[in-house]
Amino acid sequence: MMKTHPLKGPNRLKLGVFSANADGGLAITDVPERWTAGWQDNLTAAQIADRAGLEFFLPIARWRGFGGKNRVREWSFETFTWAAALSAATDRIGLFMTVHVPLVHPLYAAKSLATVDHISQGRAGLNIVCGWNPKEFGMFGVPLVEKGYDQAAEWLEIVERLYASDEPLDYAGTYYNLKEAVSRPASLQAPRPVTMNAAFGGPGRDFAAGHCDYLFTTFTEIAEAGKHVADIGERAERNGRQVGAYTVCHVVCRETQAEAEDYYTRYAVTMADHAAVDQHMAGKKEFSQSHDRDAYDRYRQRFAGGAGSYPLIGTPRRIADEMIAIAEQGYAGIALSFVNYTQELPYFCDRVLPLLKKAGLRVE
Repeated sequence: MMKTHPLKGPNRLKLGVFSANADGGLAITDVPERWTAGWQDNLTAAQIADRAGLEFFLPIARWRGFGGKNRVREWSFETFTWAAALSAATDRIGLFMTVHVPLVHPLYAAKSLATVDHISQGRAGLNIVCGWNPKEFGMFGVPLVEKGYDQAAEWLEIVERLYASDEPLDYAGTYYNLKEAVSRPASLQAPRPVTMNAAFGGPGRDFAAGHCDYLFTTFTEIAEAGKHVADIGERAERNGRQVGAYTVCHVVCRETQAEAEDYYTRYAVTMADHAAVDQHMAGKKEFSQSHDRDAYDRYRQRFAGGAGSYPLIGTPRRIADEMIAIAEQGYAGIALSFVNYTQELPYFCDRVLPLLKKAGLRVE
């Protein structure tokens, strides 16, 4: 029996776990408890999130790391097989796959995505990215695509048409040419599983506005975060669509504010893997459009702490208040990262989720 996808559920503020499939998660640190992304730990974290009622488990797609002492994020699980395995081991959480469009053919993606949707009984989701790291693309012998989101539009159109057509598909486009292509079974969700795109720049946001259900974006301060929601809303409206805005945060939740701030300094300043932070920031600044330009100068600790995402650092009450403020800026959901998911996620769920429920942002 097909289940309602959790991102279409009743909670006003959807919550998920981000980047647990990769070494370090989003943190670039050398603390001994750093996340090593073993399979059993991934499985445990997914089941903790599932039992707590979180809506989604979202991986990054990473083929090459950022060096440093720990060769940060070089170890990561491929996301289609990762999601398939977790789908069979969970009951209600949404399982996403993150795919680099230029590196994965849409016919292969359609088959794999539908497989996960059937295993999960309709809980699959697709995070569509075009990539920014030339070293990763060089591993495949593929250049970065100048108009990646034009390719992504063709790619997604092919997936949807494969699912919808009872006849073999011929497709002649700028980037793809298919002859008598078929892909069965189609996904349980129609016209395809829920889709998201992580984009900060205009081309990515235009793609999300025209083709995706949700957009992930970043901000530097909560007070000005609403401008990004308004921007994607306007772009979606021009396409006659609605697109939900999500963001990413890294979390240190502790009993006292001082304890949380001390730990944040310890892992993201004192014991940051500085060589890897430098490489990550330089690459993102040159090739990616995922952050405000001044963020690279103002917020180095945030890149060590959580890939430049907004920090939620403090007591359960402090973190809940900031999440409420993010929701008031118009965000429909937040993807969360931790230094160690299995150690920290239970405390967060036990202490923060009831406060969000009391605030009316979650009903279960």
